[in-house]
Amino acid sequence: MSPIFSFLIPALLGIGLYFYPAPTGMDPQGWHLFAIFVATISGLIFKPLPMGAVALIGLAATVLTGTLKLQPEALSGYGDSIIWLVLYVFFIARGFIKTKLGIRIAYKFVQWFGRSALGMGYSIVATELFIAPFVPSSAARAGGIMYPVVTAISESMGSHPYDASRRKIGAYLHKIAYNGNLITSAMFLTAMAANPMCQSFAASQGVQITWSNWAVAAAVPGLLSLLVLPLFFYFAFPPTQKRFDHAPDLARKKLADMGTMSGQEWLMAGVFALMLGLWIFGEPYGISAATTALLGLCLLLVTKILTWNDVLEEKEAWHTLIWFAILVTMAKYLQIYGVVAWFSTMVSTLVTGMDWMSAFAVLILIYFYSHYFFASNTSHVSAMYAAFLAVAISVGTPPLIAALGFGFCSSLFSSMTHYGASSSAMFFGAGYVDIGTWWRLGFMISVINLIIWFGVGSIWWKAIGLW
Repeated sequence: MSPIFSFLIPALLGIGLYFYPAPTGMDPQGWHLFAIFVATISGLIFKPLPMGAVALIGLAATVLTGTLKLQPEALSGYGDSIIWLVLYVFFIARGFIKTKLGIRIAYKFVQWFGRSALGMGYSIVATELFIAPFVPSSAARAGGIMYPVVTAISESMGSHPYDASRRKIGAYLHKIAYNGNLITSAMFLTAMAANPMCQSFAASQGVQITWSNWAVAAAVPGLLSLLVLPLFFYFAFPPTQKRFDHAPDLARKKLADMGTMSGQEWLMAGVFALMLGLWIFGEPYGISAATTALLGLCLLLVTKILTWNDVLEEKEAWHTLIWFAILVTMAKYLQIYGVVAWFSTMVSTLVTGMDWMSAFAVLILIYFYSHYFFASNTSHVSAMYAAFLAVAISVGTPPLIAALGFGFCSSLFSSMTHYGASSSAMFFGAGYVDIGTWWRLGFMISVINLIIWFGVGSIWWKAIGLW
Protein backbone atom coordinates (compact mmCIF):
# COMPACT_ATOMS: atom_id res chain seq x y z
CA MET A 1 0.00 0.00 0.00
CA SER A 2 1.17 3.55 -0.79
CA PRO A 3 2.75 5.34 2.21
CA ILE A 4 0.34 8.23 1.64
CA PHE A 5 -2.70 5.98 2.00
CA SER A 6 -1.11 4.29 5.02
CA PHE A 7 -1.18 7.71 6.71
CA LEU A 8 -4.47 8.94 5.28
CA ILE A 9 -6.73 5.99 6.12
CA PRO A 10 -6.11 5.99 9.91
CA ALA A 11 -6.09 9.82 10.01
CA LEU A 12 -9.36 10.25 8.10
CA LEU A 13 -11.02 7.45 10.05
CA GLY A 14 -10.05 9.05 13.37
CA ILE A 15 -11.03 12.59 12.31
CA GLY A 16 -14.35 11.40 10.91
CA LEU A 17 -15.28 9.56 14.10
CA TYR A 18 -13.99 12.38 16.30
CA PHE A 19 -16.27 15.00 14.74
CA TYR A 20 -19.25 12.68 14.33
CA PRO A 21 -21.82 13.33 17.10
CA ALA A 22 -21.48 11.01 20.09
CA PRO A 23 -24.28 8.39 20.29
CA THR A 24 -27.10 9.16 22.71
CA GLY A 25 -26.11 8.31 26.25
CA MET A 26 -22.35 8.32 25.64
CA ASP A 27 -19.98 10.87 27.16
CA PRO A 28 -18.58 12.99 24.26
CA GLN A 29 -15.12 12.72 25.78
CA GLY A 30 -15.42 8.93 25.73
CA TRP A 31 -16.48 9.09 22.07
CA HIS A 32 -13.45 11.24 21.25
CA LEU A 33 -11.15 8.74 22.95
CA PHE A 34 -12.86 5.91 21.04
CA ALA A 35 -12.15 7.77 17.77
CA ILE A 36 -8.46 8.17 18.64
CA PHE A 37 -8.24 4.54 19.74
CA VAL A 38 -9.71 3.31 16.44
CA ALA A 39 -7.35 5.55 14.46
CA THR A 40 -4.37 4.26 16.47
CA ILE A 41 -5.30 0.62 15.92
CA SER A 42 -5.80 1.34 12.20
CA GLY A 43 -2.34 2.91 12.14
CA LEU A 44 -0.86 -0.21 13.73
CA ILE A 45 -2.46 -2.30 10.99
CA PHE A 46 -1.55 -0.09 7.98
CA LYS A 47 1.94 0.69 9.40
CA PRO A 48 2.75 4.15 8.04
CA LEU A 49 5.40 4.25 10.80
CA PRO A 50 6.86 1.72 13.26
CA MET A 51 4.42 0.58 15.92
CA GLY A 52 5.92 2.61 18.75
CA ALA A 53 5.80 5.79 16.67
CA VAL A 54 2.12 5.24 15.76
CA ALA A 55 1.26 4.65 19.42
CA LEU A 56 3.08 7.84 20.45
CA ILE A 57 1.12 9.83 17.85
CA GLY A 58 -2.09 8.37 19.30
CA LEU A 59 -0.95 9.37 22.78
CA ALA A 60 -0.16 12.89 21.58
CA ALA A 61 -3.61 13.14 19.97
CA THR A 62 -5.32 12.32 23.27
CA VAL A 63 -3.42 15.14 25.00
CA LEU A 64 -3.57 17.78 22.26
CA THR A 65 -7.35 17.36 21.87
CA GLY A 66 -7.86 17.61 25.62
CA THR A 67 -9.29 14.09 25.73
CA LEU A 68 -6.74 13.06 28.37
CA LYS A 69 -4.41 15.11 30.54
CA LEU A 70 -0.75 14.21 30.13
CA GLN A 71 -0.54 13.60 33.87
CA PRO A 72 -1.94 11.65 35.56
CA GLU A 73 -4.07 10.19 32.76
CA ALA A 74 -2.22 9.78 29.45
CA LEU A 75 0.96 8.39 31.02
CA SER A 76 -0.83 6.21 33.60
CA GLY A 77 -0.27 3.02 31.59
CA TYR A 78 3.43 3.21 32.37
CA GLY A 79 2.58 2.64 36.03
CA ASP A 80 0.68 -0.59 35.35
CA SER A 81 2.42 -3.61 36.91
CA ILE A 82 1.50 -5.84 33.95
CA ILE A 83 3.44 -3.56 31.60
CA TRP A 84 6.54 -3.95 33.73
CA LEU A 85 6.04 -7.71 34.05
CA VAL A 86 6.22 -7.90 30.25
CA LEU A 87 9.39 -5.81 30.25
CA TYR A 88 11.08 -7.89 32.98
CA VAL A 89 10.26 -11.13 31.17
CA PHE A 90 12.13 -9.96 28.05
CA PHE A 91 15.22 -9.39 30.19
CA ILE A 92 14.89 -12.73 31.99
CA ALA A 93 14.61 -14.47 28.62
CA ARG A 94 17.87 -12.77 27.68
CA GLY A 95 19.43 -14.47 30.72
CA PHE A 96 18.32 -17.88 29.42
CA ILE A 97 19.90 -17.13 26.06
CA LYS A 98 23.11 -15.56 27.37
CA THR A 99 23.91 -18.41 29.79
CA LYS A 100 22.90 -20.96 27.11
CA LEU A 101 20.53 -22.64 29.58
CA GLY A 102 17.71 -21.88 27.18
CA ILE A 103 19.64 -23.52 24.35
CA ARG A 104 20.33 -26.58 26.55
CA ILE A 105 16.61 -26.92 27.37
CA ALA A 106 15.76 -26.36 23.71
CA TYR A 107 18.10 -29.14 22.60
CA LYS A 108 16.44 -31.45 25.12
CA PHE A 109 13.04 -30.67 23.60
CA VAL A 110 14.45 -31.25 20.11
CA GLN A 111 16.08 -34.51 21.21
CA TRP A 112 12.77 -35.84 22.54
CA PHE A 113 10.25 -34.39 20.07
CA GLY A 114 12.21 -32.79 17.24
CA ARG A 115 11.72 -35.15 14.33
CA SER A 116 8.76 -33.10 13.10
CA ALA A 117 7.36 -29.62 13.45
CA LEU A 118 4.05 -31.13 14.53
CA GLY A 119 5.75 -33.15 17.26
CA MET A 120 7.40 -30.01 18.64
CA GLY A 121 4.04 -28.21 18.52
CA TYR A 122 2.38 -30.93 20.59
CA SER A 123 5.27 -31.00 23.07
CA ILE A 124 4.72 -27.28 23.70
CA VAL A 125 0.97 -27.60 24.37
CA ALA A 126 1.60 -30.66 26.56
CA THR A 127 4.07 -28.66 28.64
CA GLU A 128 1.55 -25.81 28.97
CA LEU A 129 -1.17 -28.25 30.07
CA PHE A 130 1.11 -29.75 32.73
CA ILE A 131 2.16 -26.47 34.34
CA ALA A 132 -1.05 -24.42 33.93
CA PRO A 133 -2.88 -25.54 37.10
CA PHE A 134 0.12 -24.66 39.26
CA VAL A 135 1.17 -21.24 37.91
CA PRO A 136 -1.70 -18.80 38.51
CA SER A 137 -0.34 -16.10 36.19
CA SER A 138 -0.72 -16.75 32.47
CA ALA A 139 1.78 -13.97 31.78
CA ALA A 140 4.38 -15.50 34.09
CA ARG A 141 3.82 -18.93 32.60
CA ALA A 142 4.02 -17.70 29.02
CA GLY A 143 6.84 -15.21 29.42
CA GLY A 144 8.91 -16.75 32.19
CA ILE A 145 8.74 -20.39 31.11
CA MET A 146 7.50 -20.95 27.56
CA TYR A 147 8.76 -17.84 25.75
CA PRO A 148 12.50 -18.36 26.40
CA VAL A 149 12.27 -22.07 25.62
CA VAL A 150 10.33 -21.59 22.37
CA THR A 151 12.67 -18.80 21.27
CA ALA A 152 15.70 -20.97 22.03
CA ILE A 153 14.22 -23.93 20.12
CA SER A 154 13.58 -21.68 17.12
CA GLU A 155 17.11 -20.27 17.16
CA SER A 156 18.64 -23.73 17.58
CA MET A 157 16.76 -24.90 14.46
CA GLY A 158 18.10 -21.97 12.42
CA SER A 159 14.87 -19.98 12.50
CA HIS A 160 15.48 -16.32 13.36
CA PRO A 161 13.19 -13.30 13.78
CA TYR A 162 12.86 -10.53 11.17
CA ASP A 163 14.11 -12.59 8.21
CA ALA A 164 12.83 -15.29 5.89
CA SER A 165 14.00 -18.08 8.21
CA ARG A 166 11.33 -17.16 10.79
CA ARG A 167 8.81 -19.26 8.84
CA LYS A 168 11.08 -22.31 8.97
CA ILE A 169 9.74 -23.27 12.42
CA GLY A 170 9.92 -20.26 14.77
CA ALA A 171 6.74 -18.46 13.70
CA TYR A 172 4.77 -21.71 13.91
CA LEU A 173 6.01 -22.53 17.41
CA HIS A 174 5.47 -19.00 18.74
CA LYS A 175 1.83 -18.97 17.61
CA ILE A 176 1.23 -22.40 19.17
CA ALA A 177 2.87 -21.41 22.44
CA TYR A 178 0.83 -18.22 22.72
CA ASN A 179 -2.52 -19.77 21.87
CA GLY A 180 -1.80 -22.85 23.96
CA ASN A 181 -1.32 -20.52 26.92
CA LEU A 182 -4.78 -19.02 26.34
CA ILE A 183 -6.47 -22.41 26.11
CA THR A 184 -4.88 -23.77 29.28
CA SER A 185 -5.72 -20.48 31.03
CA ALA A 186 -9.37 -21.19 30.20
CA MET A 187 -9.16 -24.76 31.51
CA PHE A 188 -8.34 -24.14 35.16
CA LEU A 189 -9.60 -21.68 37.75
CA THR A 190 -6.03 -21.24 38.99
CA ALA A 191 -4.40 -20.75 35.57
CA MET A 192 -5.12 -17.05 35.02
CA ALA A 193 -5.44 -14.06 37.34
CA ALA A 194 -8.86 -12.98 36.07
CA ASN A 195 -10.48 -16.39 36.63
CA PRO A 196 -10.93 -15.90 40.39
CA MET A 197 -12.50 -12.52 39.56
CA CYS A 198 -15.09 -14.37 37.47
CA GLN A 199 -15.67 -16.71 40.40
CA SER A 200 -16.20 -13.75 42.74
CA PHE A 201 -18.56 -11.90 40.38
CA ALA A 202 -20.56 -15.10 39.83
CA ALA A 203 -20.84 -15.71 43.58
CA SER A 204 -22.27 -12.20 44.06
CA GLN A 205 -25.11 -13.27 41.75
CA GLY A 206 -25.67 -16.58 43.54
CA VAL A 207 -23.67 -18.81 41.17
CA GLN A 208 -21.07 -21.05 42.80
CA ILE A 209 -17.99 -21.83 40.70
CA THR A 210 -15.48 -24.27 42.20
CA TRP A 211 -12.08 -25.42 40.99
CA SER A 212 -13.53 -28.84 40.17
CA ASN A 213 -16.69 -27.80 38.30
CA TRP A 214 -14.63 -25.33 36.26
CA ALA A 215 -12.01 -27.99 35.40
CA VAL A 216 -14.59 -30.70 34.60
CA ALA A 217 -16.63 -28.39 32.35
CA ALA A 218 -13.48 -27.24 30.54
CA ALA A 219 -11.84 -30.66 30.21
CA VAL A 220 -13.36 -31.92 26.94
CA PRO A 221 -13.45 -28.65 24.96
CA GLY A 222 -10.04 -27.65 26.34
CA LEU A 223 -8.33 -30.91 25.42
CA LEU A 224 -9.96 -30.87 21.99
CA SER A 225 -8.74 -27.29 21.42
CA LEU A 226 -5.21 -28.31 22.38
CA LEU A 227 -5.37 -31.26 19.98
CA VAL A 228 -6.63 -29.08 17.12
CA LEU A 229 -4.27 -26.13 17.72
CA PRO A 230 -0.98 -27.51 16.29
CA LEU A 231 -2.86 -29.08 13.37
CA PHE A 232 -4.66 -25.83 12.57
CA PHE A 233 -1.44 -23.83 12.39
CA TYR A 234 0.28 -26.70 10.56
CA PHE A 235 -2.12 -26.14 7.63
CA ALA A 236 -3.12 -22.46 8.03
CA PHE A 237 0.38 -21.16 8.84
CA PRO A 238 2.71 -24.02 7.92
CA PRO A 239 6.38 -24.11 8.83
CA THR A 240 8.46 -24.17 5.68
CA GLN A 241 10.37 -27.17 7.05
CA LYS A 242 8.13 -29.90 8.45
CA ARG A 243 10.56 -32.75 9.01
CA PHE A 244 13.77 -32.66 11.03
CA ASP A 245 14.77 -36.33 10.92
CA HIS A 246 18.37 -35.63 11.86
CA ALA A 247 17.48 -33.05 14.50
CA PRO A 248 17.39 -35.41 17.52
CA ASP A 249 20.86 -36.79 16.67
CA LEU A 250 22.14 -33.25 16.08
CA ALA A 251 20.68 -32.11 19.41
CA ARG A 252 22.29 -35.06 21.18
CA LYS A 253 25.66 -34.12 19.67
CA LYS A 254 25.23 -30.45 20.57
CA LEU A 255 24.41 -31.37 24.17
CA ALA A 256 27.54 -33.54 24.31
CA ASP A 257 29.60 -30.66 22.92
CA MET A 258 28.16 -28.32 25.56
CA GLY A 259 29.28 -30.68 28.31
CA THR A 260 28.07 -30.31 31.87
CA MET A 261 26.17 -27.24 33.02
CA SER A 262 28.33 -24.20 33.72
CA GLY A 263 28.22 -22.19 36.93
CA GLN A 264 26.20 -19.46 35.22
CA GLU A 265 23.70 -22.02 33.98
CA TRP A 266 23.25 -23.33 37.53
CA LEU A 267 22.76 -19.78 38.78
CA MET A 268 20.21 -19.10 36.07
CA ALA A 269 18.42 -22.35 36.90
CA GLY A 270 18.39 -21.42 40.59
CA VAL A 271 16.94 -17.97 39.92
CA PHE A 272 14.33 -19.50 37.64
CA ALA A 273 13.39 -22.13 40.26
CA LEU A 274 12.94 -19.35 42.83
CA MET A 275 10.73 -17.38 40.44
CA LEU A 276 8.68 -20.46 39.61
CA GLY A 277 8.12 -21.13 43.31
CA LEU A 278 7.03 -17.55 43.94
CA TRP A 279 4.74 -17.56 40.90
CA ILE A 280 3.03 -20.65 42.30
CA PHE A 281 2.95 -19.80 46.01
CA GLY A 282 3.74 -16.09 46.31
CA GLU A 283 0.36 -14.45 45.60
CA PRO A 284 -1.23 -15.32 49.00
CA TYR A 285 1.73 -13.55 50.65
CA GLY A 286 1.40 -10.41 48.59
CA ILE A 287 4.19 -11.23 46.14
CA SER A 288 2.72 -10.51 42.70
CA ALA A 289 3.91 -11.98 39.40
CA ALA A 290 5.49 -8.63 38.48
CA THR A 291 7.31 -8.42 41.83
CA THR A 292 8.66 -11.93 41.32
CA ALA A 293 9.93 -11.03 37.85
CA LEU A 294 11.55 -7.85 39.21
CA LEU A 295 13.28 -9.89 41.93
CA GLY A 296 14.49 -12.36 39.31
CA LEU A 297 15.89 -9.57 37.15
CA CYS A 298 17.68 -8.01 40.11
CA LEU A 299 19.23 -11.37 41.02
CA LEU A 300 20.44 -11.79 37.44
CA LEU A 301 22.08 -8.36 37.64
CA VAL A 302 23.62 -8.98 41.08
CA THR A 303 25.04 -12.35 39.98
CA LYS A 304 26.31 -10.66 36.78
CA ILE A 305 24.45 -13.10 34.58
CA LEU A 306 23.11 -9.94 32.96
CA THR A 307 24.89 -6.61 32.73
CA TRP A 308 23.17 -3.23 32.61
CA ASN A 309 24.19 -2.99 28.95
CA ASP A 310 22.28 -6.22 28.30
CA VAL A 311 19.18 -4.53 29.71
CA LEU A 312 19.70 -1.34 27.70
CA GLU A 313 20.34 -3.23 24.47
CA GLU A 314 17.11 -5.28 24.65
CA LYS A 315 15.43 -3.03 22.07
CA GLU A 316 12.26 -5.08 21.60
CA ALA A 317 11.57 -4.88 25.34
CA TRP A 318 11.68 -1.08 25.36
CA HIS A 319 9.74 -0.90 22.09
CA THR A 320 7.01 -3.12 23.56
CA LEU A 321 6.92 -1.01 26.72
CA ILE A 322 6.14 2.13 24.68
CA TRP A 323 3.29 0.86 22.49
CA PHE A 324 1.72 -1.59 24.93
CA ALA A 325 1.46 0.94 27.79
CA ILE A 326 -0.25 3.46 25.49
CA LEU A 327 -2.87 0.93 24.35
CA VAL A 328 -3.48 -0.14 27.96
CA THR A 329 -4.05 3.52 28.89
CA MET A 330 -6.56 4.07 26.09
CA ALA A 331 -8.44 0.87 26.90
CA LYS A 332 -8.59 1.78 30.58
CA TYR A 333 -10.05 5.21 29.93
CA LEU A 334 -12.62 3.83 27.48
CA GLN A 335 -13.94 2.06 30.56
CA ILE A 336 -13.60 5.06 32.89
CA TYR A 337 -15.39 7.38 30.45
CA GLY A 338 -18.36 5.03 30.30
CA VAL A 339 -17.92 3.74 26.74
CA VAL A 340 -18.00 0.13 27.97
CA ALA A 341 -21.02 0.78 30.23
CA TRP A 342 -22.88 2.41 27.34
CA PHE A 343 -22.02 -0.58 25.16
CA SER A 344 -23.28 -3.04 27.81
CA THR A 345 -26.59 -1.16 28.09
CA MET A 346 -27.04 -1.32 24.32
CA VAL A 347 -26.40 -5.07 24.37
CA SER A 348 -29.00 -5.60 27.13
CA THR A 349 -31.60 -3.85 24.96
CA LEU A 350 -30.56 -5.91 21.94
CA VAL A 351 -31.33 -9.33 23.48
CA THR A 352 -34.58 -8.40 25.18
CA GLY A 353 -37.35 -10.77 24.06
CA MET A 354 -35.06 -13.49 22.66
CA ASP A 355 -35.14 -17.12 23.83
CA TRP A 356 -32.26 -17.85 26.18
CA MET A 357 -30.15 -19.85 23.72
CA SER A 358 -30.24 -17.12 21.06
CA ALA A 359 -29.68 -14.40 23.64
CA PHE A 360 -26.76 -16.27 25.21
CA ALA A 361 -25.17 -16.82 21.79
CA VAL A 362 -25.43 -13.11 21.02
CA LEU A 363 -24.03 -12.16 24.44
CA ILE A 364 -21.09 -14.56 24.08
CA LEU A 365 -20.20 -13.24 20.62
CA ILE A 366 -20.37 -9.61 21.74
CA TYR A 367 -18.45 -10.29 24.97
CA PHE A 368 -15.81 -12.22 23.02
CA TYR A 369 -15.23 -9.85 20.10
CA SER A 370 -15.43 -6.69 22.19
CA HIS A 371 -11.93 -7.70 23.33
CA TYR A 372 -10.62 -5.82 20.29
CA PHE A 373 -11.09 -2.75 22.53
CA PHE A 374 -9.21 -4.14 25.55
CA ALA A 375 -5.53 -4.61 26.27
CA SER A 376 -5.97 -6.80 29.33
CA ASN A 377 -8.06 -9.83 30.28
CA THR A 378 -8.48 -8.51 33.81
CA SER A 379 -9.77 -5.12 32.69
CA HIS A 380 -12.26 -6.77 30.33
CA VAL A 381 -13.55 -9.06 33.07
CA SER A 382 -13.84 -6.24 35.59
CA ALA A 383 -15.69 -4.05 33.07
CA MET A 384 -18.13 -6.47 31.47
CA TYR A 385 -18.32 -9.90 33.11
CA ALA A 386 -20.82 -9.09 35.88
CA ALA A 387 -23.12 -7.06 33.61
CA PHE A 388 -23.21 -9.69 30.87
CA LEU A 389 -23.74 -12.50 33.39
CA ALA A 390 -26.70 -10.64 34.91
CA VAL A 391 -28.28 -10.12 31.47
CA ALA A 392 -27.72 -13.78 30.50
CA ILE A 393 -29.34 -15.05 33.70
CA SER A 394 -32.24 -12.61 33.33
CA VAL A 395 -33.17 -14.07 29.90
CA GLY A 396 -33.19 -17.63 31.27
CA THR A 397 -29.67 -18.95 30.63
CA PRO A 398 -28.76 -21.67 33.18
CA PRO A 399 -26.69 -19.66 35.69
CA LEU A 400 -23.69 -22.02 35.89
CA ILE A 401 -23.49 -22.34 32.10
CA ALA A 402 -23.56 -18.55 31.78
CA ALA A 403 -20.94 -18.00 34.49
CA LEU A 404 -18.56 -20.64 33.12
CA GLY A 405 -19.13 -19.65 29.48
CA PHE A 406 -18.11 -16.04 30.06
CA GLY A 407 -15.26 -17.31 32.23
CA PHE A 408 -13.86 -19.48 29.44
CA CYS A 409 -14.13 -16.60 26.96
CA SER A 410 -12.18 -14.40 29.38
CA SER A 411 -8.99 -16.19 28.31
CA LEU A 412 -9.82 -17.35 24.80
CA PHE A 413 -10.71 -13.90 23.46
CA SER A 414 -7.10 -12.72 23.68
CA SER A 415 -6.17 -14.74 20.58
CA MET A 416 -7.21 -11.99 18.18
CA THR A 417 -4.81 -9.09 18.66
CA HIS A 418 -1.17 -8.50 19.49
CA TYR A 419 -2.15 -6.39 22.53
CA GLY A 420 -5.04 -8.49 23.90
CA ALA A 421 -3.02 -9.84 26.84
CA SER A 422 0.38 -9.25 28.36
CA SER A 423 1.64 -12.54 26.92
CA SER A 424 0.60 -11.47 23.40
CA ALA A 425 2.96 -8.52 23.65
CA MET A 426 5.78 -10.90 24.55
CA PHE A 427 5.27 -13.39 21.72
CA PHE A 428 4.48 -10.74 19.13
CA GLY A 429 7.50 -8.74 20.28
CA ALA A 430 9.73 -11.72 19.50
CA GLY A 431 9.54 -10.68 15.85
CA TYR A 432 8.48 -13.97 14.28
CA VAL A 433 4.95 -12.98 13.15
CA ASP A 434 3.92 -9.75 11.43
CA ILE A 435 0.88 -7.85 12.66
CA GLY A 436 -1.39 -8.62 9.70
CA THR A 437 -0.76 -12.34 9.98
CA TRP A 438 -1.23 -12.20 13.75
CA TRP A 439 -4.68 -10.59 13.41
CA ARG A 440 -5.77 -12.86 10.55
CA LEU A 441 -4.78 -16.07 12.30
CA GLY A 442 -6.09 -14.74 15.61
CA PHE A 443 -9.56 -14.25 14.18
CA MET A 444 -9.51 -17.71 12.57
CA ILE A 445 -8.51 -19.48 15.79
CA SER A 446 -11.12 -17.46 17.70
CA VAL A 447 -13.85 -18.93 15.47
CA ILE A 448 -12.48 -22.45 15.91
CA ASN A 449 -12.33 -22.05 19.69
CA LEU A 450 -15.90 -20.76 19.85
CA ILE A 451 -17.13 -23.72 17.78
CA ILE A 452 -15.27 -26.20 19.98
CA TRP A 453 -16.09 -24.65 23.37
CA PHE A 454 -19.75 -23.82 22.70
CA GLY A 455 -20.49 -26.56 20.15
CA VAL A 456 -18.77 -29.69 21.44
CA GLY A 457 -18.63 -28.10 24.88
CA SER A 458 -22.38 -27.64 25.14
CA ILE A 459 -22.89 -31.36 24.38
CA TRP A 460 -20.39 -32.20 27.12
CA TRP A 461 -22.10 -29.84 29.58
CA LYS A 462 -25.43 -31.49 28.80
CA ALA A 463 -23.90 -34.94 29.38
CA ILE A 464 -22.56 -33.98 32.83
CA GLY A 465 -25.82 -32.32 33.83
CA LEU A 466 -24.87 -28.63 33.84
CA TRP A 467 -28.05 -27.80 31.92
